[in-house]
Amino acid sequence: MQEQLFSSDDTSDKHRARERVEELRSLIRQYDYAYYVEAHPLISDRDYDRLFGELVELERRYPDLVTPDSPTQRVGGAPLEGFAHVQHRRPMLSLANTYTREEVLEFDRRIRQALSGEPYRYCCELKFDGVAISLRYSQGRFVLGATRGDGLVGDDITQNLRTIRSLPLVVRPVRVGRTQLTDFEVRGEAYMSRNDFEHLNRQRLAAGEKPFANPRNLTAGTLKLLDPREVAQRPLQLVCYYLDSEHVHLESQSDNLRLLAKLGFPTSPHWRLCPTIDDVFKYISEWEEKRRRLPFDIDGIVVKLDRIDQQERLGTVARSPRWAIAYKYEAEQARTVLKGITLQVGRTGVITPVAELEPVFLAGSTISRATLHNASFVEQLDLRIGDTVYIEKGGEVIPKVVGVDLSARPADAKPWHMPEHCPCPHKSKLYRPEGEVNYYCQSPACPWQIRRRIEHFASRRAMDIEGLGEKVIAELVESGLLETVADIYDLYTRRDQLVGRPGWGEKRVQNLLDAVEASKQQPFHRVLYALGIRYVGEEIAKVLADHFGSFDALCRASRQELEAIHEIGPRIAESVRNFCDDPEERQLVQRLQHAGLSFQQRKTAHHRTPLEGKTFVFTGELDAMPRSRAEELVELLGGRATSSVSKTTSFVIVGRQPGSKLVKAHQLGIQTMSESEFLELLRQHGVNV
Repeated sequence: MQEQLFSSDDTSDKHRARERVEELRSLIRQYDYAYYVEAHPLISDRDYDRLFGELVELERRYPDLVTPDSPTQRVGGAPLEGFAHVQHRRPMLSLANTYTREEVLEFDRRIRQALSGEPYRYCCELKFDGVAISLRYSQGRFVLGATRGDGLVGDDITQNLRTIRSLPLVVRPVRVGRTQLTDFEVRGEAYMSRNDFEHLNRQRLAAGEKPFANPRNLTAGTLKLLDPREVAQRPLQLVCYYLDSEHVHLESQSDNLRLLAKLGFPTSPHWRLCPTIDDVFKYISEWEEKRRRLPFDIDGIVVKLDRIDQQERLGTVARSPRWAIAYKYEAEQARTVLKGITLQVGRTGVITPVAELEPVFLAGSTISRATLHNASFVEQLDLRIGDTVYIEKGGEVIPKVVGVDLSARPADAKPWHMPEHCPCPHKSKLYRPEGEVNYYCQSPACPWQIRRRIEHFASRRAMDIEGLGEKVIAELVESGLLETVADIYDLYTRRDQLVGRPGWGEKRVQNLLDAVEASKQQPFHRVLYALGIRYVGEEIAKVLADHFGSFDALCRASRQELEAIHEIGPRIAESVRNFCDDPEERQLVQRLQHAGLSFQQRKTAHHRTPLEGKTFVFTGELDAMPRSRAEELVELLGGRATSSVSKTTSFVIVGRQPGSKLVKAHQLGIQTMSESEFLELLRQHGVNV
């Protein structure tokens, strides 16, 4: 299709230039929608490039004609300093997951009971395995995009979302009744097709780089890149399923999907209205088989009440709506050949056997390695080199070997035994503590342990040092700039060695040093967790920090004193004592203390807090908030939240489907409290929930 190009002579006329710019933008939006949403190109790539090039040239000559919604602005602007936070107008809820037909029937029973025999139907949709996003439009133009975040507050990723070709920067004019729809919010999923994912991984492998894990992780990581120009190089796609506006009221979810398509948003064509629960099951069964032929990943089916007035009557909870569920398919399996077994060394020296596999495609990515957990697992499976094995992704993410086809075992299949020495350069002899299944490397200079330990130390839930990720740590360890976690705080003295390294400019170095400096503000319990003491997780670190108040007091405690604390058993007590008695670890702590890290609880003026001295344990699922948030609120009010019930427990908060903790609470005579009673307790002390 040929369009009359705006000649270079005519560009001197500003008015005509503006008209041609608007004409080109309109044409390009039309062609983008046909190509990226409908997969039906209207013109050749050459003609498209010619029109796009003309628009670029006109905007170059007349910079004041450039607008944020121009197709030329999708290529990405200058790198961002960081992401601003966005308060969602309505919480971005997550769906309750179901895994069996019985759970779906129970969901339908609750719907039927809540609607008291009133007619209803379901709208079923594919559950895209992507990243939830929110899109805001004003006067029909895209103005803000955000991640889900914690459901209440997300990150502003507007510039990154602009690069997605299927996202309309300007919507089509659509009326709902007498109302022109211009100001609204749309929600959907960003995702990546399998073909695009595989193409990017082939490029990375050819360049000698580590391949991405799977399309979803790559999508999530891409959306959080600070350089939109890099985002623009990755072919993200979009599917939308929800529109909310203060100016129009839709009658059903199916109307919502139709309206989104009219506005120019990409929607899935595979949704279906299901009058009965039997129709829902037919839809689930149909896509359980057909999902493998889709060009993208889905991990289940979303089942929603179709009528919005019924949705509103059933209402929502802080975590999920009562009128919708997600049916999750079982993890996919693949069959391949075990070519060898290598060893991976963790931060505590634990040795994990890893299966080296004949590459096989599984659940959206090509798998060539999978965990074998430990030597005992290999022995139990009687696994041999050359065996045909079954693999699946744990939680749809981590590949693992789950079985072996003994009938396909070749005659020359070789048994495998745990080596005596670590594969690290120090060839330290492996040892297996009594009563454990894991083997450990004993060399503190093992480079793999160093890398893993620094990764743990810098991780978000520990010291939270932004910019010090896996790749950066590997680079700095290999270059000799990092040998221990304490070396992180000496990087400012090696600034000249950082600046000028490939990819390291003044700004990047300064950002890293600023993040290192900011980490010194982390409280004692975070520092204690970051040290990586074996068996001391986040909760135990809090318990120890609260009980002893300082690292010095902790190290003065005997094993018996440690075990006297309810949450601390013999294994943790022994591990803490071994750490404190290790001269190298104590020297490391001294360096961190000298660097300014906090090794004691910060002293504040004591004010009696409402829940001081009270210990809470939660069991079952809460409707009003995630359990982690409830525990935070308890601690905010001066109480303690622990994971196990004991004689010292003050209250057990009982949610939906409580477990064995409730039984133990009854046995010990511990007072129980329903979720509504717990929420009322919070309100009494000034917490709005």
